[in-house]
Amino acid sequence: MRIGILTGGGDAPGLNGIIEAATRTLLNLGHEVVGIQDGFEGIYSGNHVPLTLDTVRGRHAFAGTLLGTSSRSGTQGRETEFKKAYDKLNIEGLIVAGGDGTFRCLQDIEGVRLIGVPKTIDNDLPGTDATFGYDTACSVVSEAIDDLRTTASAHKRIIIIETMGRTAGWIALGGGMASMADAILIPERPLNLNKFRDFLKSKHSQQRGIIVVASEGTTLEKDVQRELDKSGASVMVSDYGIGERLAKWTEEEIHWEARHVILGHLQRSHPPSTTDRFLTTAMGIVAARLAHKGEWGKAAAFKNGQVMPVPIESLMGPARNVDPEHRWVKMAQALGIFI
Repeated sequence: MRIGILTGGGDAPGLNGIIEAATRTLLNLGHEVVGIQDGFEGIYSGNHVPLTLDTVRGRHAFAGTLLGTSSRSGTQGRETEFKKAYDKLNIEGLIVAGGDGTFRCLQDIEGVRLIGVPKTIDNDLPGTDATFGYDTACSVVSEAIDDLRTTASAHKRIIIIETMGRTAGWIALGGGMASMADAILIPERPLNLNKFRDFLKSKHSQQRGIIVVASEGTTLEKDVQRELDKSGASVMVSDYGIGERLAKWTEEEIHWEARHVILGHLQRSHPPSTTDRFLTTAMGIVAARLAHKGEWGKAAAFKNGQVMPVPIESLMGPARNVDPEHRWVKMAQALGIFI
């Protein structure tokens, strides 16, 4: 068969591992493999490249995606155009590393035979116990905490590290736990500013610096929302993230010098960790074997400690957020971490 591989949505550490493992497996099974460039844009434009052993060998060690990716083009209202462009590629099936939105777009196109690989560093897709790129993102956060703890102590400062995670706090929780941050703030556990103020005051006389890790989507308990926004400098507008707002609030309320650091796309751009390399290798192999056997409509997911086929629809349910009483939360509390 002639099989296409496509990466859609935002990049994640490990995408090249999926491409390399799937390509090598398919080639060994006697198939032809082509890479669709720049996500759905490559479908519409017809831009694709042959994938050979020389093309993919060793690429698993690099971040990004050798095929390029994009979230700018969808299929809604363009289904007929998409199907015509897809047919011109003369491929018999498509392996796609993407998220919920990517899979939903493709499922609406009749005649597209699909194998999915769940992708998001946020780790919040249902139907899989973990997504590739998450471990790497947590490593970036934990390394940043370790580095910034020294400067926080040197200058007697609070440093607030803002991580990705608009609706799910997995990255802040995993990275914060790995480096034993002083406080971890996640969307699933709304922040009580009064309790947070008391915590910071208790630490002020005990240690020189403090590290707070906050998901970008950190929410506040309703009864204290106004308190964070009472000063003009702290009003919630699109230009201010939770890290900056909390830093300003801390200086006003605790009189403790504070700084904020936004890690942003650094969490996406780091070379994949060993754990993510193992995960993407296994996922790429399973995805290729599913295509080889013609088991379309399935995805390679991580369940119960191994990569296995699951219905692709199982990846499209509600987001898999952190349980507010998750065992990691209990571990943080046992360590005296504010969460």
